[in-house]
Amino acid sequence: MSDDLIINKEGSVVTITFNRPERRNALSHDMLNSFYHELIKIENDSSIRAVVLTGAGNAFCAGGDLKDMAERDNNKETTQEKTNNLRRMMETSRILHEMPTPTIAVLPGAAAGAGLSLALACDIRIASENAKITTAFAKAGFPGDFGGTFFLTQMVGTAKARELYYLSSVLTANEAKELGIINRVASDEDLQNTAKKIIDQIANGPSTALRYMKYNMNLAEEGNLVASLDSEALYQTLCRDTEDHQNAARSFVAKEKPVFTGR
Repeated sequence: MSDDLIINKEGSVVTITFNRPERRNALSHDMLNSFYHELIKIENDSSIRAVVLTGAGNAFCAGGDLKDMAERDNNKETTQEKTNNLRRMMETSRILHEMPTPTIAVLPGAAAGAGLSLALACDIRIASENAKITTAFAKAGFPGDFGGTFFLTQMVGTAKARELYYLSSVLTANEAKELGIINRVASDEDLQNTAKKIIDQIANGPSTALRYMKYNMNLAEEGNLVASLDSEALYQTLCRDTEDHQNAARSFVAKEKPVFTGR
């Protein structure tokens, strides 16, 4: 695994840290390759109940490393080979979005370009009040990648998404929160505490129900009401037989706080 990516597991929580602070955690090819393979392993690990994505230093991720791109453009890969390689790396966004485990992006600073796209692929985004949010692609002469156009359109609507892409507007964390891009904003000093409370609540929650919940939310994005109703009916019924639901029901009657085990 590349030293530019740090994987840390504590209990049922895995934290993935982009670790190139000297380059504002820009994504190199080797870094993305490691990220892709780590996500595949995490996706298939049922012991993990929350996945956290963050960046070292005072940035989340500045997007693709243009210097690395320029060097790779000098090799002998065909256009099709380059397209195939990029598409494989972009599976990271799909995995973050579709893996059953809830994913949380913690932004200590700027999220730009592909870095923003990866943050948008997560279920929840928590940002420092000093974080800057920008699509940035137009400034680099790119149309965008890693699913940013899909996720941003889902969150803010097509008109605002087009504006943010065409103009590469730079948003403050609070402006991004007002648009629904960021879920929570905290001071630099309180960012980790704010994030930890949310991460702990998710990691200690009814993990089976949360997995089904995430599936239902993703299905809802397809806009098919009948499919959503069918899915909700099935998973609601399945959860009735879980220990977590039964413990929650007993705790509700006893006016106690439920303890969820994921079973």
